[in-house]
Amino acid sequence: MKRRNFIQSTSTASLSVPLGCAITGAKAAETSSANLSNRGSFAVDGNRVRFYSPAVKESLKVLVVADTHLFKDDDRGKPFQQFSGRMAKAYNRTVHFQSGAATNPEEGFAEALKHGKQSEVDLLALVGDIFSFPSEAAIAWVQGQLKQAGLPYLYTAGNHDWHYEGMKGSLETLRERWIGKRLKSLYQGNHPLMGAYEVKGVTFLAIDNSHYQILPEQLDFFREHVSDGKPIVLMVHIPLFAPGRSTGYGCGHPDWCAKTDRNHELERRPKWPESGHTAETMDFHREVFTAPNLLGVFAGHIHRQSIDVMNGIPQFVTNANATGAFMDVEFLTAP
Repeated sequence: MKRRNFIQSTSTASLSVPLGCAITGAKAAETSSANLSNRGSFAVDGNRVRFYSPAVKESLKVLVVADTHLFKDDDRGKPFQQFSGRMAKAYNRTVHFQSGAATNPEEGFAEALKHGKQSEVDLLALVGDIFSFPSEAAIAWVQGQLKQAGLPYLYTAGNHDWHYEGMKGSLETLRERWIGKRLKSLYQGNHPLMGAYEVKGVTFLAIDNSHYQILPEQLDFFREHVSDGKPIVLMVHIPLFAPGRSTGYGCGHPDWCAKTDRNHELERRPKWPESGHTAETMDFHREVFTAPNLLGVFAGHIHRQSIDVMNGIPQFVTNANATGAFMDVEFLTAP
């Protein structure tokens, strides 16, 4: 399927920090003090995050899950074993992020959903690499788990969800193919590359950056939601560049290019482009961290919990669900 048709065919320590957006130049005069004060503040305690904002009119709970890396497979996957072999063995046994006890990805996912149901979360955010490769068995198992839990959810793909290592084709082409063949039902009829989910007056934007780049259509989509003025939260798989971070935080990283790509041979995929990021990717990064109504960004990919604050906007990366981890997030109103 051509990209144009694909686009068109589917519509640790406790920390408390004030939120603010420093916008300079002509835009500064246009940005009201109400926009800035609506950010409020956020607090972090372990894997729990709380936002306090007057832009939030009704409290809501979100459970963020990433990097489960389910490797479950069956006879349907036999023709693809030459492409799935490494990742099928990568996370068979893991260590729980809190207890240190032995665990595994299936336990991690099931426990996260159980916690979400007990907490009565308003949204389950699955932000990529739920699968280690696009296994029909693993996808069917997740669909069964989600149906049983009955939680409202959003899903955006990670770089492993659609990647069979060593399969020929560009990353963009392979993403289109395996989303269409295997992952499509997880989007619940929403656009697979960019979706908006409104929950109690807050808009959650799920934007697929799983090949590190942002498409022009995705940039336009983000701009549209910034312009409507509603409070928004951005969900992506790959974190956005933060000063001092490695190229793993590669979406918008100025050094992201072929010469800094150290894993293409291991992952048996095309090397990052010599020219680095597209102009749209760099524009997206800049506009995310100057968006006056953006409360925060949530991501995965790194398998380490982290927080970066850029221009007053926090980006949270959750630890891997393969180790039982998840991120509990509350959005609370504040005067």
